[in-house]
Parts: sequence; structure tokens; C-alpha cells
Amino acid sequence: MKIAYSIAELHPCTSSVVTIGNFDGVHCGHRMVIASVLDRARILNAQSIAVTFDPHPAHVLRTDSRLPLITPLPEKLKLLADTGLDQVLVLPFTEDLRHWSARNFAERILRDALHAVEVHEGETFRFGHLAEADIAGLAQLGQQLGFSVRTYVPRVMRGAPISSSRIRALISGGALPQARALMGRTFSIRSTPASGRGYGSRYVVPTINLAPYPDLLPPHGVYITTLEVDGSKTFRGVTNIGNRPTFGADSFAVESHLLDFTPIPLNETTPLEMTFLRRLRSERRFESPEALRAQINLDVQRALRYFTLSDAMREK
Repeated sequence: MKIAYSIAELHPCTSSVVTIGNFDGVHCGHRMVIASVLDRARILNAQSIAVTFDPHPAHVLRTDSRLPLITPLPEKLKLLADTGLDQVLVLPFTEDLRHWSARNFAERILRDALHAVEVHEGETFRFGHLAEADIAGLAQLGQQLGFSVRTYVPRVMRGAPISSSRIRALISGGALPQARALMGRTFSIRSTPASGRGYGSRYVVPTINLAPYPDLLPPHGVYITTLEVDGSKTFRGVTNIGNRPTFGADSFAVESHLLDFTPIPLNETTPLEMTFLRRLRSERRFESPEALRAQINLDVQRALRYFTLSDAMREK
């Protein structure tokens, strides 16, 4: 998949089938639409192209608070590449772009830059300054500019539409299995080790803290996780997200105890991917470090049982 970060970087195409969106989470609903885009592009001998934005429009439109992303841009692009799209156009969401009219966007992006013959969007799609145009407005512009529009009703799972906001709420509430069902994969984050830990040429302590992470995390608590180190070694773990209140310090950390640890090369730039499998409990204050250690032992035993059952299920 080719990635263009501006119109000038687009790989030339004579015609395309396009879908536009933020694609945060690249969830089952997104992938349903993208699969149709791929099918139609093959039939029409056109390129399949997704248009997305960076930063997320909410980060520009709502400056009072930052929307935590399910998938920051690098992870989103990786997931979009996995779908088989030919190209992704990442448009910088600037003050200039946010003021474009719907017609201006349709003319400059869909007609002139992408030579779109079809545009595929959900029925709630809106675009243009102040979200002036809906899906019907897009279809009217398409009649004038030479592309047709295919509309999709939201994909429903477990009684409600699949959406990025719904998935974000599930993860924020610690409902990881439910979020996994809507995303079609387990929730994970990519980071690096926290700085100032004195890493040597080989890391020999089975606890790793992640660097500060600005996007979506599950709520404070203890989780069964896996941690992939530098794309080559994966450890099973028990991870605490929170402020470690037993020690009386407001020191937020994502700290993972690795259950099957072996010494590994590690430095402050080593890529890490942490996958959250299940929530074990909420964070709480213990009366002593000894009580905390006893609870950690219980957490570890629960995690080991989880992995044993998971392994048994895979072997069937």
C-alpha cells in the first residue's frame, strides 16, 4: 500500500474507488466498507483509496480536551495496509482544510486529485465546513462531478452499531472482550520503555515500565497482557495501570511483570507492543507492601490459569 501525506505525493491514478473517514480503530464496520471498495475497484479496474486525516479532526475542533485515539496514525496505517488497499491519502487537517466547503473538498480531492468514480460512505457521513453536507449532499455533488455514491447502514453487533466511540467507551470501561468483538482483534498499544531505568546491554529484571502514552488506555487496574519486544520476542505478563497508591506516591505508570521472562537486549528506543487480554481487578491501596505482594501472587496465578486455558483451546 502506498501512503501519501499530501496531494502532491499521490501515486498517479486514472480512476479510483474511495472511502473517507478517520478510521480510528479500523474496526469491523470500517473493514466491511473497505472490502466493498476493494471489490468494486477490481471490477472497475480502478485503484482502491482511503482518505484519512492527521491530526484527528477532533484534536483541531475541540482544543479544550484531547480525544484519546484507539489507533494513533502509524498503527492505523498498518491496519489499513493489511486490508489490501492500493493507497491511503493522509490529509493534514489544518485550519485551512477545516474551512473548505463540501464542494471545494469534492472538487479538489475526489474529482481532481483522485479521479473518483465511486465513493463509499456510511449513512451518517458528513463533510465540509461545519459538517454542512450529508450523504445526500455528497451524492448530489457526485452527479455533477462524475462519481456515484454507495451508502452503508451501520453494522450492528450486540444490539448497537459498531463505532469508534462505542469501542473507545468499552476500552475506557475495561470491557476488553466486548471491544475485541467490535474491532475483530485484541486491543494493543505501541510504545517504548520508560526513560531513566538504567538499561544495560541486556535487560535482566522481569518488570518493564512503558514510556508515557498519550492515547487510549484501559482504566486504572490490573490486566493480563502480552508484551512483544522489538517485533521478535513476546512475553506473557500481568500489567498494572495506575498510580501505585500503596507506596503513597502519585506516580502514574504502565508497569508489566513478565511471567516467562528471559534476559533480552533493551534500550529506551526499543519498540514495544502491549496487548490487553483481560482485566483482573481495579487498582486499590493495600495496608502494606506484604499485602500487595500477596495480591500480586494471586494476580499471577489467575493469569497463568488464563494462559493455560487459552493454550488448551488453541490445541483443540
